[in-house]
Amino acid sequence: MLLSEVSTTSTLFQLIPWIVFFPAIGLLINIIFGGRMSEKAIGAVASLASGLAFGIAVLMAIGLAQNHGEPVVVPFLEWIHIGDLQLDWTFRVDTLSNVMTLAVTLVGTLIHIYAIGYMHEDVRHQGDPGRYRRFFVFLNLFIVMMMILVTGDSYAMLFVGWEGVGLCSYLLIGFWYDKGEGGIGNALAAKKAFVANRVGDFGFLVAMFLTFWAFGSLDFANVFEKAPEIAQTMPGVVLAITLFMLLGVTGKSAQIPLYVWLPDAMAGPTPVSALIHAATMVTAGVYLVARSAPIFVQLPQAQNTVAMVGGLTALFAATIAVGQFDIKKVLAYSTISQLGFMVAAVGMGAFVAGMFHLVTHAFFKALLFLSAGSVIQGMERGEHHVAHHQQDDLHAARRKKKQKEAHTFDPQDMRNMGGLRTKMPVTFWVYLTGAVALAGVPPLAGFWSKDEILLEASHLNMPVYILLTLAAILTAFYMGRQIFMVFFGETRTAPAEHAEESPPVMTIPLIILAILAFFGGALNLPGLHTFEHWLEHTFMAFEVELEALPFSIPVATLSTILALASITGAWALYGRKPLQKKQPDPLRKLGWLFTGMENKWWVDEIYWFLILDRYVDLAWFLADEVDWRFWHDWFHEKVILATFNSLSRLLALRVDLGGIDRIANGLADGTQALAACMRRLQTGFVRNYALSVFVGVVVIIGYLMFR
Repeated sequence: MLLSEVSTTSTLFQLIPWIVFFPAIGLLINIIFGGRMSEKAIGAVASLASGLAFGIAVLMAIGLAQNHGEPVVVPFLEWIHIGDLQLDWTFRVDTLSNVMTLAVTLVGTLIHIYAIGYMHEDVRHQGDPGRYRRFFVFLNLFIVMMMILVTGDSYAMLFVGWEGVGLCSYLLIGFWYDKGEGGIGNALAAKKAFVANRVGDFGFLVAMFLTFWAFGSLDFANVFEKAPEIAQTMPGVVLAITLFMLLGVTGKSAQIPLYVWLPDAMAGPTPVSALIHAATMVTAGVYLVARSAPIFVQLPQAQNTVAMVGGLTALFAATIAVGQFDIKKVLAYSTISQLGFMVAAVGMGAFVAGMFHLVTHAFFKALLFLSAGSVIQGMERGEHHVAHHQQDDLHAARRKKKQKEAHTFDPQDMRNMGGLRTKMPVTFWVYLTGAVALAGVPPLAGFWSKDEILLEASHLNMPVYILLTLAAILTAFYMGRQIFMVFFGETRTAPAEHAEESPPVMTIPLIILAILAFFGGALNLPGLHTFEHWLEHTFMAFEVELEALPFSIPVATLSTILALASITGAWALYGRKPLQKKQPDPLRKLGWLFTGMENKWWVDEIYWFLILDRYVDLAWFLADEVDWRFWHDWFHEKVILATFNSLSRLLALRVDLGGIDRIANGLADGTQALAACMRRLQTGFVRNYALSVFVGVVVIIGYLMFR
C-alpha cells in the first residue's frame, strides 16, 4: 500500500503533532513565567512537557499495533510550493520513527528529572543561579527539534530538525560560555562543534539537492519507490547522494574524520552530555542511514564505505578512550566508538541490529554519563567540605598554598578519585551496571545488541567484523579501568575522602536507567526477535529485506570470553593493586603507544597543522599581502591614488588652467582692450561728440543715397 493512499482519519494518529507541541509549550511557559517560578517548578514543567511527549509516542505505538504496523502519514501544514517542489510539514508515523520517539522521549524525560537536582548544584557551583531556567528552555527546545527530525515525512523536514538539534547542541555545549580555559574554553568548544557539524550539514544539503534533481521529490515515499529505477539509470548520482549523506553522518554522528567535536562537547553540563551527545542527537546520522535504507541497498559500494567508516571509527576511538583520565572524556570516546558500531551495522544492511544497539546504547550510555555527573558532583561536594574546614585557619591555608591546590583541583580527573564505592554506593551500583552493559557481558542489554552486530558482520563483512571485535575488546578494558580507578582502592584526594551521594531526584532516574540497561536486551531476544518484527513493517514497505540470523553460540561465546578477559586484564592492572596517590598509570609502560592514546593520536594537532594553521596563514596572507600590501599599498596608492593625482593634474593644469581659464582670461582681456579703445572716445568735449554725430549722419545719408 502506498503511503499516499493510507487513511489518516484515525483520531489516535491525529495526536502526533502534540509530540512537538508539548515540549514547545513547556519551553514557552518557562520563558514567559519562569522568572516568577521556583527552580522545582521550572524543572517540573520541562520534565512534564517531555513526559507528555513520551505519552504521545506510546499512543503512536498502540495505534501502529492496532494498524498492524502499517505506516501512516498525517498532513499538518503547507510550507513551500514552487513548481515541482512541494514541501509540507507532514508527520510520518511508522515503526522506525516510533522507535526513535520512544527512546528519545523516555530517556529525555529521565534526564530532565535528573537535571532538576544536578543543575540546582551546578548553577551555584558555577556562580550563576540565574541560568537555571535557560537550561531547561534549551533542553525542551532540543526535544522539539529532535521530534521534528524523526517524525518528518521528507528529507526537508528531517533537515529542519537536523539543523535545530545542531543549534541546541551549540547552545548547550556553550551553556557556560564564560567558563573554561582562559574564560572562553567552553565557547570555543561550542564553536568547534558548530563548525564541524556545518561541514557535515553541507554534505547533507548536497545530498538533498541531488535527490531532488534525480527523483523530483524529497518525500520519502516518492524517493524510495523510485530508488531501484534511478539506481539503474543514474548509478553515479545515487552513489554521490549516499556518499554526501555519509558526510552528513560523520558530522552529526561523530565519525571519522569529523568526530573531533564530540570530546570537546563535554564542556556542557553533564545532562547535556547524556541527552544530546550520547543518547539522542548523535544517533541522528544512524537514523538517516536507516531511514534511507531503500537507497543504500541499491549500491553495495556505498554500503561497504559506510560500514568501513563505522568499523574504523569504532576501533580508533576505543584506542583513545583507553588513554584518557577525564571521566567524561572516556565516555565521550566510548560514545564515538559505539556510534561506529551502529554506523557499521546500518552500513552493512543490518538495520535492525544497528537500531537495536541505538536503543540499548541510549539506556546504558545515558546511565553512564548521568552517573559520571553524580560522581563529579559528589567530588565537588567533597571539595566544598574540605574548603569549608580550611576556612577555620585561612592564613595558615594560604601559607601552605592549600587554596591554590583547591583552585586547581579537577573533580573529573579519575586520578583524583578512588574508593568512591563506599562513599557513593547507589552511584557505584548503577555505574557498574552501565559499564558491564557497555562491555557486552551477558545478560545485560549491551551484550544482545553488540552480539547481533558482530553476528551480522561475521556473515556480511569480515574486515568490519575484525575491527568491531577489536573495538569490543578495548571497550571492556577501558570500562574496567574506569570502574577500578574511580570506585575501588583507597581515596587518593581529600575531596574523594569526603565525597557524598547524590540526592534522590538524581539517583532515582539512574536506577530506572540501570533497570533498562539490564533488561533492555529483552526487546529482541533470539528466537523472539520482537524488535525486528516491529521494524520490518517499515523496511518491508519499500521491499528492504530483513533476514534474522539465528543466535550463534560461537560468536556470542567468543565475544563474551574476550570481554571477560579484557575486564580481567583491567583488574590485574588497576584492581589487584589499586593506584596510589600520584602513582603513574601502569599503561605508561607501553611507552609511545600509551602516549599516543593519551594525546588522542594528535589528530587535533594534525588538523590544526593541516587545516586551521593553514587557514590562519591564508588569512594573514590575504590580510597582509593581498589586502594591505597589494590592495592598500600598491593598488590604492599606485593605481587608484596615482591615477587620481595624474588625472587631477591633467584636469587642473591642462583642461582647467590651460583651457577653461585661458578662454575666460581671453574674454576678459578682449573686454579690457575693447573698453580701452572705447574709453578713448570719451573725451569730455561737446564739440567732439557733435562732430561724431555729424560724421555718423553723413555716413548714414551717404549709405542710403548710394544704395
